[in-house]
Amino acid sequence: MTKHITRRRFIKTSSSLAAAGLSLPLLRPDRVLGANERLNIGAIGVGGRGASDLAAVAGENIVALCDVDENRLNSAGAKHKNAKKYFDYRELLEQKDLDAVVVATPDHHHAPATLRAMRRGLHVYCEKPLTHTVREARLIAQTAAKMKVATQMGTQNHEHPGYLRLVELLKSGAIGQVHEVHVITDRPGRWWPQGLDAPTSKQDVPANLKWDLWLGPAANRDYHPAFVPFKWRGWWDFGCGAIGDMAIHLLDPTFWALDLGGKVKVTSKGPKPNPFSGPKWMETRFQFGKRGKLAPVDVYWYEGEAKPKPEIAKEMPMNGSLFIGEKGRIAIQHGGNPVLLPKEKFADFKPPEPFLPKSPGHHQQWIDACKTGSRTGSNFGYAGPFTEIVLLGNVAYRIGETIEYDPKSLKVTNIPRANELLGKTYRKGWGIEAV
Repeated sequence: MTKHITRRRFIKTSSSLAAAGLSLPLLRPDRVLGANERLNIGAIGVGGRGASDLAAVAGENIVALCDVDENRLNSAGAKHKNAKKYFDYRELLEQKDLDAVVVATPDHHHAPATLRAMRRGLHVYCEKPLTHTVREARLIAQTAAKMKVATQMGTQNHEHPGYLRLVELLKSGAIGQVHEVHVITDRPGRWWPQGLDAPTSKQDVPANLKWDLWLGPAANRDYHPAFVPFKWRGWWDFGCGAIGDMAIHLLDPTFWALDLGGKVKVTSKGPKPNPFSGPKWMETRFQFGKRGKLAPVDVYWYEGEAKPKPEIAKEMPMNGSLFIGEKGRIAIQHGGNPVLLPKEKFADFKPPEPFLPKSPGHHQQWIDACKTGSRTGSNFGYAGPFTEIVLLGNVAYRIGETIEYDPKSLKVTNIPRANELLGKTYRKGWGIEAV
């Protein structure tokens, strides 16, 4: 592994592993570079979202590329001619000169790739949702703390100025104690299908696709275009559905500003659960108790065809949130700015002076952390507990009953059979515990 003799700065990364009973240590001294040195980065997944991530870190040394689609791999290779090319990221992670990797695969590969990388001492940027299962999220948070590497989950709008201002408003008490939050997305809908039975027809694997490697940790099955490339999100074996896609974005400021954590009750309703794919619509209620001085709060999630009550819907933008507090409400659209309601009441409101640090951008923030040990907003100590909570929505839906989850024990305490859905079985050669 490359060694660097440079100045070293050690700063604890930001909040927090409290929900998991952990704390973030300092970054490893042998993994911190000088601010002007270039990282040797490997990219795992270089098409779709992976292509955007690769472009965002292209100012560093791109030394390795991996994709199971040969066409996408060759396209990326043409732009980064000095990078070694791989179909199997397990082989990429054996390359000796790596400093960091970007993981932009389907959800079911996130934990196998990320854990292998961190256990090698590599810094990791992983797309959202951080993991495919609740237990994977906990293991990744624990491993990041142990290995002391710089990490970031790909929730780009965590650093958006509108979300920063929203968090400042909520934390400063602009609308008092918040007792309800409503969050909505129009996905899946036109974005990808859900509520489908698994296809049974057998089709030829495209010549450019390494199908067995695409399956990776998932159970063996025949290729079908219903799964690849983007439609995998709707299938339980590969993705986390709409809540795993958009709730990681839209619920982020709620989790951050309201310090969500501790024991939680989760209720999800929708069409009759399908064993193969997520629902066409789902409404989920997360019930949190007191958190220090913060009052109990109910967080409602609506996806697809699910809609809130009319009095809520009239103030809540699509792909956005509505916070209901003692003194008023705040509405915000994803990628927008917070609006205090009712507007006439807050006409003369003076917002707090900004107190959250400005961001250089989500990817650059991670690159800076790899080199200097500075903070990242969506480090795995934050993203792990957040992902645990979000994915409980799918567990409650598939079980069909309200579940009571205790993060200290990492268990659903009222319905034992629900705990089976907190983890999964891995195909031989792809397990995560001992890699």
